[in-house]
Amino acid sequence: MKKIKYVIALILAGSLGLTASAQSEKDQKIIADADEAVATLVKIDPEMRDYFNKSAGAAVFPNVGKGGFILGGASGNGVLFEYGKKVGMCSLKKVSVGLQAGGEALIQVIFFKTEADVEKFKEGDYEFDAGISATAVTAGTSGNVKYTDGVAVFTHTKGGLMGDISVGGQKFEYKPF
Repeated sequence: MKKIKYVIALILAGSLGLTASAQSEKDQKIIADADEAVATLVKIDPEMRDYFNKSAGAAVFPNVGKGGFILGGASGNGVLFEYGKKVGMCSLKKVSVGLQAGGEALIQVIFFKTEADVEKFKEGDYEFDAGISATAVTAGTSGNVKYTDGVAVFTHTKGGLMGDISVGGQKFEYKPF
């Protein structure tokens, strides 16, 4: 009987190890950066903790690169949280056109109000464009922000300089752990 318990314990330990090692070094770095981004945002604006605690989900993109001159683009990789638990990796791509020049690096977090909003994001059909509105708020001013169409978007500029009055769209992809 002891041998059976030992074998079962080894199998369980091995399967847990496979799950942990299934994440690439790149994914592990993004996860660590996402944790750091959350800590940074909460430090800058303690009221952000309420969004992390009360939302059905949050896509945290810790390192979004954005740049353009008339035509622009942005991209980044992140982590999807559901009720505080990391459930998968996500990415964003953005294309825009308008009065824009420069480049910047930023943290972007998309909070989802309901489980249905999270599921829509996970299906890969989630896009922001001129037809969908989202509340974009700079970290530090979250006090009275409300969800719009089930999402609230927070950004925090990490560096760079960019002027941007443009129209575009963001496309997201999701890959579960």
